[in-house]
Amino acid sequence: MSTDQQPRHDPGVFRTKTVEQSIRDTEEPEHALKKSLSAWDLTVFGVGVIIGTGIFVLTGIVAKENAGPATALAFVASGIVCALAALCYAEFASTVPVAGSAYTFAYASIGELPAWIIGWDLVLEFALGTAVVAVGWSGYVRSLMGNVGWDMPPALAGPDVPGGTFDLLAFLLVLLLTVILVVGVKLSARITAVVVAIKVTVVLMVIIAGLFFIKGANYQPFIPKAQPQPTGAGLDSPLVQVLFGYAPTNFGVMGVFTAASIVFFAFIGFDVVATAAEETRNPQRDMPRGILGSLLVCTLLYVAVSLVVTGMQHYTQMSASAPLADAFKSVGQPFFAGAISFGAAVGLTTVCMILLLGQTRVFFAMSRDGLLPRFFSVTHPKFRTPYRPTILLGVIIAIVAGFTSLEELAALVNIGTLFAFVIVALGVIVLRRTRPDLHRAFRTPWVPVIPIVSIAASFWLMLNLPAETWLRFAIWMAIGIVVYFLYGYWRSRLGKLGADATY
Repeated sequence: MSTDQQPRHDPGVFRTKTVEQSIRDTEEPEHALKKSLSAWDLTVFGVGVIIGTGIFVLTGIVAKENAGPATALAFVASGIVCALAALCYAEFASTVPVAGSAYTFAYASIGELPAWIIGWDLVLEFALGTAVVAVGWSGYVRSLMGNVGWDMPPALAGPDVPGGTFDLLAFLLVLLLTVILVVGVKLSARITAVVVAIKVTVVLMVIIAGLFFIKGANYQPFIPKAQPQPTGAGLDSPLVQVLFGYAPTNFGVMGVFTAASIVFFAFIGFDVVATAAEETRNPQRDMPRGILGSLLVCTLLYVAVSLVVTGMQHYTQMSASAPLADAFKSVGQPFFAGAISFGAAVGLTTVCMILLLGQTRVFFAMSRDGLLPRFFSVTHPKFRTPYRPTILLGVIIAIVAGFTSLEELAALVNIGTLFAFVIVALGVIVLRRTRPDLHRAFRTPWVPVIPIVSIAASFWLMLNLPAETWLRFAIWMAIGIVVYFLYGYWRSRLGKLGADATY
């Protein structure tokens, strides 16, 4: 091993953990995860987590309020932004096939403190994402139950319902998914494959059946005339407006990009695929296929659905709550409307499970490095899964989903994802310079141009989020930095390397 590959003691907060060290850690028997996933499993995971409330809800919202029939172009623009980030993720995941996603990538390239910050960010992102989706799933299931005359007692229907205090369905869903993830990731993949098949079938049904009800007049005008966007007040305004006075517009060409900053969140989840790198049989080959493949499939489905739905019903008449189902109701097809609601309820199950899987893998990786208690980095002797953090986080998220209305916190999921995109793209540039000798099974093309464009695009979408979201995000990050300097900095295995030869 060359000198630059040898682990060295570095007391600074920007000490980096070499790729070789990261891979050696995955070979320790009691801290090793079982390798059982294929490229197909990863693609299914990606499609399973990406296709969720976005395609079933956001399509109608942005068509009615931001872009009209040009919503399809907004999905294309968002897909391009995600593709830029996906190229960077694919290089890292194939080069550093270790659990932890952006956290692990940052540790290998930028340093420990940035890695901790992004890991802390991902823990929040996936936790809130899981809870929000569980609450959304509960709402769909209650709606379906109501269709057959079954009603949940108001007290157990959740805080969003008048008189509700506890969301029993969301609570039970997270606990059930926790058990499945403890038993094994391969079982999770099989369940996900079945649910994704149902979900994709419903989406294809929307596309094929909807083709027979398209009216060309509904596409006129394809890009509606630009209108000033209602301005928010104070912290409710987008940060770009607070800082620069730029007020985004609805409709028109710029309205398409405003819509893109909204529908981008329908793509959130493909980065979760990277957290399963350590459990992939051939990560160098399969990770790029899984990440890029799932993103391509979902982008094509999103564009097709948005074109069909805006062709079935004029954008000014679309529903903001259930646009796909209501579009079929408007043409006298209630059967398809019910099938869409069923597909949405079933589909959200996989979104919830894969977000929970992603969070536990990041927590596990941080624990294995000593930045969180090492107690959580021991895998189950039979299932080879990180059962301790899975149980801990599963119970906490189940309680949060049961008692909390998270609508205002949901934007934190979005800013957290975009922040991760920025860090990963930056890490690709840094690691190309510091470790040009590394074998890269997949190489991001046109470095540093692609990563720089990815950073700029992600940051622009972040600027379009409310200033209040930035404030909450800054508070969470500040808490994380305090925790790092009180615990992680002193307990870091990399930091103690000079005195502890057992690393």
